[in-house]
Amino acid sequence: MEKNICDFIEYLHEKKNVSHNTEISYQRDLKKLEEYLHGCGIEKLENVRETDLQRYISERKKENYASATVSRNIASIRAFFQYLLKEGIIKEDPSENLKPPKVERKIPQILSVQEVDRLMSMPNTNTAKGMRDKAMLEMLYATGMRVSELLYLKVSDLNLQFGYVICHGEEHERIIPIGNTCREILEQYMKASRGALVKNKEESALFTNCSGKAMSRQGFWKILKGYAADAGIHQDITPHTLRHSFAVHMLQNGADVRSVQELLGHADISSTQMYLDVNTAKLRDVYMKTHPRC
Repeated sequence: MEKNICDFIEYLHEKKNVSHNTEISYQRDLKKLEEYLHGCGIEKLENVRETDLQRYISERKKENYASATVSRNIASIRAFFQYLLKEGIIKEDPSENLKPPKVERKIPQILSVQEVDRLMSMPNTNTAKGMRDKAMLEMLYATGMRVSELLYLKVSDLNLQFGYVICHGEEHERIIPIGNTCREILEQYMKASRGALVKNKEESALFTNCSGKAMSRQGFWKILKGYAADAGIHQDITPHTLRHSFAVHMLQNGADVRSVQELLGHADISSTQMYLDVNTAKLRDVYMKTHPRC
């Protein structure tokens, strides 16, 4: 089974172009399944039955795994067995009837427009590093892309002349326009700052660390946390906070849900509609605080 898992992860990487984080998550989930099946005396994939998988999922629930984690486990298992069926390794898919638990949608934490402005003003743009940081923050908020998508960007994905960037999502590429503010910062970064950071002229990554190599998620996370503290933002901010803020601010300013869905790269519009709940919650809060009879 170990080789089949490795082959499956390679298939995701080569054929499906999923993110590195998705590969890691799927591999981790399937390794745990392999250990469970081995403990049950099941060594061959063709011997796995639906009841085996149902018991495995039931045990995850009993261990108080979050519903989102259980759902991802099921997604990993189903994708794996669908791959095995497609490759002719198994004749029947035992995961076909696995149903994910209902995941309660939490209203995402967002920044106010004023907090975004303070955050964006923190980098010292008189330095190459500060200009790079400013460009990354502006790009993330201007496009709503995921941090993995931001850090995957190549110089060739950026078109400053026409004001757009090509974003490589998990399912498909999408073209996202960038506003004038972000465009001007990126122009300054490309002209004066990136060359001071990149040591190898062959480096294609749009954003690099101070060693001239592609910026890591951990590196960007640390940068964001530092500027958030400097800006006096006390909530637990993550790169996804800027993505959430992008979506909510777009909707608050009149964008339609379908357009925001396309910009975010959501396959299912229900993922985008949760941002409408933020607007509803905000209106309710304003109403309760300001209506004279509340």
